[in-house]
Amino acid sequence: MKKLMIDMDDVICGGGFLKLVNDFLGTNYKEEDIHTYYIQDLIPKEKMSDWAKFFAQKNIYDYTQVLPNAYNVLEELNKKYELYITTAYIFRDDKEKSSELLKNKFDYLIKNFPFIQPEQYIFTSNKEIVECQIKIDDKPSNLDGDAELKLLFTAYHNRNIPDEELKKNNLVRVNNWNEIQKILL
Repeated sequence: MKKLMIDMDDVICGGGFLKLVNDFLGTNYKEEDIHTYYIQDLIPKEKMSDWAKFFAQKNIYDYTQVLPNAYNVLEELNKKYELYITTAYIFRDDKEKSSELLKNKFDYLIKNFPFIQPEQYIFTSNKEIVECQIKIDDKPSNLDGDAELKLLFTAYHNRNIPDEELKKNNLVRVNNWNEIQKILL
């Protein structure tokens, strides 16, 4: 079986971070309003301390939704590949709270994807260390390494990467789980 690394946030699930930022700021930002990797960059610097406290009191995964068709495709991929959910858990704005974020991610995966065993979870910020034949992620730098196939999942922060740059970096863009299904199943 080929090894398959799949990112969690903004690949198999999403929406929670933006919901919390909007709740904190009292705004109604949409994904198309965001032009950086970190959604919390929308928060003014003078409110960052309050944001970190607010975020620490919430479980982002109470507000996160599984992306359309992700469940069904993941279930099939898990039968055909040696699948690993590989996700970062360090909270940039308050690293000491990262252990809570890790637990929340773990609990979300257990609850929403019962066919994926905890031994298939990899929690790391450096995804280049994961050796596999296929990688799926929304952050181009997380696709570094020697994978045979690198699928860049379209997200708010990577939608404007030109095709020439993707080709230069051997990245194949996928916009949804139906496209992943056509490529890998």
